[in-house]
Amino acid sequence: MALTRAKAEFTLHPYDHDPDAQAYGEEAADALGVPYERIFKTLVAEVEGGLAVAVVPVAGKLDLKALAGALGGKRAAMAEAAKVERVTGYVVGGISPLGQRKQLPTVVDSSALDFETIYFSAGKRGLQIETAPANLITLTRAVTAPIGRAA
Repeated sequence: MALTRAKAEFTLHPYDHDPDAQAYGEEAADALGVPYERIFKTLVAEVEGGLAVAVVPVAGKLDLKALAGALGGKRAAMAEAAKVERVTGYVVGGISPLGQRKQLPTVVDSSALDFETIYFSAGKRGLQIETAPANLITLTRAVTAPIGRAA
């Protein structure tokens, strides 16, 4: 695991995943008793013809225009689920920003910096990682920008 190799502090938080759940991030937050603002979802979008990762709080939505702007583009659109799974190696609902098959440009919502630790998918449904935002930003070579907006 990337966090282990980097000797970064982290905690794994397993929970019972409901196969009927549609809102995976909210399910994780509720199961772990963590505020929605501290659980981050990993989304993949097409930005100027290439894929990019957006990490935003489950409390809100991704601002596609802000994501494109953070990466020097004009437009972004959500990528198809099948393509995302193929490129990242993860299933939707369990996509981690870490350990993807291919390193994609990554943008972490700047609100992550408001917390000592944040939670995000560990690569499968029913498992979250808790670590300092700086660890995630460093390991994904991410930029931070205000790419989340209220739901």
